[in-house]
Amino acid sequence: MTIVLGSLLGAGLLLVASPFLWPSRGAADPGRGRARGAFRADLAQAGLGALPLPAFAAISLVLGVAGFALAEALLGIGALSIVAGLGGIALPVLVVSWRARAARRANHTVWPDVVDHLVSAVRSGLALPDSVSSLADAGPAATRAAFAAFAGDYRSTGNFAYAVDRLKESLADPVADRILETLRMAREVGGSDLTIVLRSLAAWLRQDAAIRAEVEARQSWVVNAARLGVAAPWVILLLLGSRPEAAVAYNTSAGVAVVLGGLGMSVVAYRVMVALGRLPEERRWFR
Repeated sequence: MTIVLGSLLGAGLLLVASPFLWPSRGAADPGRGRARGAFRADLAQAGLGALPLPAFAAISLVLGVAGFALAEALLGIGALSIVAGLGGIALPVLVVSWRARAARRANHTVWPDVVDHLVSAVRSGLALPDSVSSLADAGPAATRAAFAAFAGDYRSTGNFAYAVDRLKESLADPVADRILETLRMAREVGGSDLTIVLRSLAAWLRQDAAIRAEVEARQSWVVNAARLGVAAPWVILLLLGSRPEAAVAYNTSAGVAVVLGGLGMSVVAYRVMVALGRLPEERRWFR
């Protein structure tokens, strides 16, 4: 049974890694391209934008194999070893997703200050490229590195559109996309009302951030309850699995079905609970 379960885990790991190790050479799949682009944006917001996807897949595989081997050595229950392996594979994705959401939540309070600095720079008579570059020193600390990279790109190429595209890729934020596209339009076609538009945008962003903070504070108990409800049965199962008689029971066909069925139910219940308690994220329309 252990050999069979180990072979199934190995096959599953290979299937998970195959899109990254052997990408399709045929027609591009728009859905896959959007999913890959969204995950790339999450990596950028998590501070891992320079990490290649094959390397990320390799890290996930290593953690999956390590989780499987550790659970098999400590408990000797094949089904729980598979669950530990799958958890190891999913752990990097969960960490990236958590860090990206934390960055987006923090940026909700940052972008109004960025817009205010832009308005001040434009009103002082600076050109648009110089106004954006000034945020590398005068802007919020969380965004200074990205705007410093923009300043370097613009100095080396003199191409505002190219530097803006690189900045959008680095920030990977829908609000940043909207601000930068407004600046691009003002740069290309001109606009005497740019400061008025930016001030209106800053006011709306502050109002949206305040509403989101209040709603998230009230709904945080839903997400915490979902996490506790999913974690508690698995903690009990691990305690039971440390007993030899429980290990024998869970190594049977019925025990494997119970563990894998519980895994499926836990994943579905957690996703539904989190979806009910989380505000929808704004999509990136300008890429």
